[in-house]
Amino acid sequence: MASWRDRVPVRLRAFFRGVFLLLAIATIALALSVLREEKQQSYRGYRDLFGKSVEQISARLQHPTGQLALLNPPPVGQAASPSRPLMLPFAAIDFDDRAKAQQAAEMTGCLAQYGNHAELCIAVGNNARAGGFIYVVGAFASGPLVAHPIGELDLSRAHRLRVEVSMRGERYRWIAPLEAAATRPGAELRGRLAGFVVDADGNLARRPEREFRGWLWQDPLCLLEGALPVPDTDNCTKRSFFSVRLPIEVLREELYQNPHVTWPPADVAAIQVHLQVLPPGEAAPLFDSDRGRASLPFTLRDLAPLLLAGEQLHIRKLGGNGAELISLVGAELGSQPPPLLSRIIRRLPVAGYDLPVAARQTIATPMGEFGLDFSGDVRGIDRALGLVASRLSWFVAAMLAAIVLAWLAIEIRIIRRITLLTTRAASVKRSVHASEGLIAHDLQGLRGRDELGLLAGVLSDLLQRINEDVKREQIRTQQEQDMWHAVGHEILSPLQSLMALHPAADDPSQRYIHRMQRAVRVLYGSASPGEAILSANVQISTLDVHGFLQRVADNAEHAGIPRVTFQGGEQAVIVKADEHSLEDVITHVLSNAARYRTAGTAIEIELRSSSTGAEVRIYNEGPAIDAELLERIFEYGVSDATDSGAHGNRGQGLFVAKTYMAKMGGTIAARNLKRGVEFVLTLALA
Repeated sequence: MASWRDRVPVRLRAFFRGVFLLLAIATIALALSVLREEKQQSYRGYRDLFGKSVEQISARLQHPTGQLALLNPPPVGQAASPSRPLMLPFAAIDFDDRAKAQQAAEMTGCLAQYGNHAELCIAVGNNARAGGFIYVVGAFASGPLVAHPIGELDLSRAHRLRVEVSMRGERYRWIAPLEAAATRPGAELRGRLAGFVVDADGNLARRPEREFRGWLWQDPLCLLEGALPVPDTDNCTKRSFFSVRLPIEVLREELYQNPHVTWPPADVAAIQVHLQVLPPGEAAPLFDSDRGRASLPFTLRDLAPLLLAGEQLHIRKLGGNGAELISLVGAELGSQPPPLLSRIIRRLPVAGYDLPVAARQTIATPMGEFGLDFSGDVRGIDRALGLVASRLSWFVAAMLAAIVLAWLAIEIRIIRRITLLTTRAASVKRSVHASEGLIAHDLQGLRGRDELGLLAGVLSDLLQRINEDVKREQIRTQQEQDMWHAVGHEILSPLQSLMALHPAADDPSQRYIHRMQRAVRVLYGSASPGEAILSANVQISTLDVHGFLQRVADNAEHAGIPRVTFQGGEQAVIVKADEHSLEDVITHVLSNAARYRTAGTAIEIELRSSSTGAEVRIYNEGPAIDAELLERIFEYGVSDATDSGAHGNRGQGLFVAKTYMAKMGGTIAARNLKRGVEFVLTLALA
């Protein structure tokens, strides 16, 4: 299996793809960050809106209009007509004063709008001590009013009100003609409404009922369609306002019998009131409360539009049984976001988002206190934000699509060609080892006019040039190897003859002849000296390094290295080494020391031994080794002499020393001292 070094590199491709992946991730992260920020801002805004809604609804219900709605919760399934009285937040209506009666009706908002300037409010006071009365306040539009002369029996000749009240199986009916008072020309017309009771057979009472009280006012200005009132210049339509108090005998008797009776009556919502404004004669009524489509007064159901989506409002009356009057829920959003967006938005973290949003308010009215319980729904934020995010997702998708398209374009146009170039470059590397240096390449198909095509062309030409150089180098190497064969053959023959001249084993000359034969055999048949040295065999045995170093120091002068001293005590030190290889190492180090020592100084060899090994130190006084070369002097071909080759120094002596020491299990190192250089050799003890 090929190692990772032999595999096709993927760093550049991984870089490009990683960049586009990071762009896509950054786009999605940016969108999520924006959504989270929007969710956080929406949550803050929602809490503010929720608080404002609570304040707005509470303020609305504290107003007389809201109190009217609280005192008159909308019944379920009850028709809009016939009209029914409403409970007022006031004890009674001052029906004799137009301004006060109109102000009370408008302030509470009990006026139902019928169109054509017609409106009607039917109500009862909230205080039982005011008596059992029903108040009817309203307005209508008509021409000049015709009053009924006092004492006239025919009531049909004047403008009049017809009122009918149905309650608990009883029916009360009145006819109230207008009895005008004297007014100045151009001033407001003000007249009394006298109520004549009509019995079950339709007979009219001879005298008006004493407790029936009512007034009618007509404005002096005319009403024009779509314009403001103008001064009365002709017979025109004018606005008339009436205020009537209806005595209900059933309620009055109940109050007289029990002053502490519950008020309002439990069946107040079952009271039906029908009112008509009749013109003189038998013409159609000017106003009929049971006809026409009335715009009803403000009710509690009208609070629902003030609630946001999902919000709930529960209103109950405090005290007693605490029955709930109404429960309102904000309108739901029409459309829902996609489920995936909903889940993503729901998982976006926002501080305090999971806490409930709720509030409670109390509204005080003359009829008691009412509790308002508000509860918010933050899911509406998710739905609203999801709808926005679904629209923005198209932009994010477009950005991601652009990134993918850009990646595909670069992948097809550049990365694919880089992959092919890298693959073929890797195959070139394998072919170098498989074809003895010759490179098989095929980069012609990648040529082109762009940068990659130019690079492929240059590489193709370069590889062709390398193949030619490799062939020339192979020829030169073969020639050099043949030369080494010839040299080795010519040297070995004379050395063999020298061995015959010095046959004695104790002859010092025989040692040097053996070293020369060994050196020639190491180099003989090798392609280069470096390969020969690295492939040399070392025969490790035990050696007395103390006696060995003493002999080396004594014979150094015969080898051309005078003034070599040795210090190492008197005891033998046995190490593991090859005697001939170690002698080569010592000789190379001494040769270097002799070349660089100060003239007239000695080279000192010192032997130190310990329990871990033996240490040989060779010191010469002279110049220090350059710091940049201190570690490189043991490499093959490294020398500090600029013309070392011309003087026979090829930079291989210390290379041989380090190689042989490594093969013997030892080490060699050089260091600069104060006045010279010291080489330290370590050997393992036997």
